[in-house]
Formats: sequence, C-alpha cells, structure tokens
Amino acid sequence: MTENHQHWETVYRTKQPDQVSWTQAIPQTSLEFIRRCQLPKTAPIIDIGGGDSTLVDCLLADGYEQITVLDISAHALTRAQQRIGQQANRVNWIVSDVLTFRPTSTYAIWHDRATFHFLTSTDQIATYLQTARQAVTGFITMGTFSENGPDRCSGLAVKQYSEPELEGQLKAGFTKLHCVTEDHQTPLGTTQNFLFCRFKRNLSSSL
Repeated sequence: MTENHQHWETVYRTKQPDQVSWTQAIPQTSLEFIRRCQLPKTAPIIDIGGGDSTLVDCLLADGYEQITVLDISAHALTRAQQRIGQQANRVNWIVSDVLTFRPTSTYAIWHDRATFHFLTSTDQIATYLQTARQAVTGFITMGTFSENGPDRCSGLAVKQYSEPELEGQLKAGFTKLHCVTEDHQTPLGTTQNFLFCRFKRNLSSSL
C-alpha cells in the first residue's frame, strides 16, 4: 500500500461524510454538466475519485446504464455500495490510483470533481492526461479548486486553477466548451471556491 493509498483509506475509515469538506447532498453542477452532453443513457460514464459521492445515486436515478466509479480507497467504494444497496450491482467499481489506472474500455464521459487538483507535479499531471486521452471518446467534466479556493485539502497540498490554466492543461486533445465558478458550502461550515469546466475530446489529435 502506497503512502497516498494509506492516507485516503485512513480518511474514509475514520471520518463520516459530514466530517469531510467535499461532501455534497446533491452534486448539482456535475449533473448539469453531464446532462448537457446530451448522450444516450447507454453512454459509458466514469467518475474519477468518486469515493462515496452521491453522483452515482443520481446517475442511476437518471437512468444511466453504464456507470463506473474509480477511487483509490476501497473503504470509500464499500460505503457507496452499502448506501445504494442492490443497485450497486449495476455499477462497475474500480479500486485504483488514477495514476496507475490502465483503462480496458473507453468512456463517453470522464467526470472528475476534486481529484485532478491533488496532482501537483508535472509528471503526475502528464500521466493523468495521457490516460484520459486514451480513455475518453466524448467529454471531460472537471471540477478543481479555483484561484480563490484553498491551497490544501485533507492535509494535502493542492493545485489551484484559473480557467485559462485548466484549459491550457487539457488543450492537447480536448476543446473547452464552457466553465463556471461556484462556492461549495462544506459540511464543516466553510466555503470553497471551485472551477468547473466541460471539455470535448478532439479525436483528430494524435497526442
């Protein structure tokens, strides 16, 4: 078990959803971005770093049929599976660090809220984006801390992004469609400013 893996297993083993900053009752912006893609309910969707997020609950309720949730913490995914009960059998669950994830299929939508900003080195970012270029055939929806967001989360350093900076990171292989910023009110009573952007895969790019 890597140090990163140990960190997140400890977080999910020792803290409840109302004790961590990223919890949302309903991930409204993520849902809106996914719905804007206007893809059929059979479109394969992967939630990167999904943890025990309720996004999977909402996607199932929307009728999506091919949902994958990836997280480095097995404990987080177990909690999500227990929460949704028998519907967990309709979801593909993957325990993996996104940096070592080797997709065996492609996805029409790659969703990431609050994983990408934990990648702080050039090599980590390059590895992540290379995997995304290989795996995505349609869209990426990305949520990161904005320039006005925190510089640490869960005891770890994070990378903040402006809209031009995030667009620059994804310009090799993806075209920005639109972005918004929003304040996330955490269960801990604090406010975090997020940048959400939606990108379309540029399949003409060989990168």
